[in-house]
Amino acid sequence: MTRTQLYPEVEPYESGTLDLGGGHEMYWEMCGNPAGAPALFLHGGPGAGSTRVHRRFFDPQHYRIVIFDQRGSGRSKPLGALEDNTTPHLIADIERLRQSLDINRWLVFGGSWGSTLALAYGIAHPERCNGFVLRGIFLCRKVEIDWFLYGMRTVFPEAWAKFAEFLPEDERGDLLANYHRRLTDPDPSAHMPAARAWSTYEGACSTMMPSPETIAAFNEDQVALGLARIEAHYFKHDIFLPEDHLMANVRALRHIPCTIVQGRYDMVCPIVTADELAHAWPEANYIIVPDAGHSAMEPGIRAALVTATDAFRQEPRVRKVAS
Repeated sequence: MTRTQLYPEVEPYESGTLDLGGGHEMYWEMCGNPAGAPALFLHGGPGAGSTRVHRRFFDPQHYRIVIFDQRGSGRSKPLGALEDNTTPHLIADIERLRQSLDINRWLVFGGSWGSTLALAYGIAHPERCNGFVLRGIFLCRKVEIDWFLYGMRTVFPEAWAKFAEFLPEDERGDLLANYHRRLTDPDPSAHMPAARAWSTYEGACSTMMPSPETIAAFNEDQVALGLARIEAHYFKHDIFLPEDHLMANVRALRHIPCTIVQGRYDMVCPIVTADELAHAWPEANYIIVPDAGHSAMEPGIRAALVTATDAFRQEPRVRKVAS
């Protein structure tokens, strides 16, 4: 029988921090079956951090669920730190965590920015990936960043107006640069209001139907600062990867099983990007949820993600791809 609900709450059986050097300490935890199939959860943002609910996409009887907070995010310290915080650093952090936990290969699960990082990690280390579950595809290209900063006003004009009008009128022509300047100001009276304005904007646009609970979660100080500051940092620097690096290298992953889950009405990461990825990766199982936006918590997306991780309980088969 296909499961449509999240698995019950589960507590970590082990957790800790990993010293990454340069002042960064990374929080990690493991849940589920200590002898189970390893599964890695990559949170979004960048900078959003992980939460308790993220453990529940996986069958705890089958999976050894590994969750961590990326540099500067969530329970990792220091919160919002930008020094030595790049995509190559995050890829290296994942490998350091894998080695420290004595894991050979794992299922890699990521949504939104988590899908970006999952692809970047997979391209760098395909031999470590048993499979992928990717949701709300984001490749962090200029056209996608411009959509986030300006395009979403075509659907969410009220939310965008609050986001843009946080800045003086003469600064609204370059939202990224002027938000980035405030978000990196060391004074909390400068960076925290900017962080709340940025994060609340994203939360308001993340669900198909209005969700005050989602907006409230995005407005919490810890989430807002990590998310807004680190997103602006990565967007300003084109995620520290060569232009179109991910799409240019998808072929390296085509032999690995993958499920792509995309909400039809995702306004944060529009479906056109998922569609492009699915065409470049025709072996992937591409699922369009017809009545959902961006959030992993929307019922249709939630059900599709649980179904996908359940399907990977069978031994994944690496395929040969014709050249």
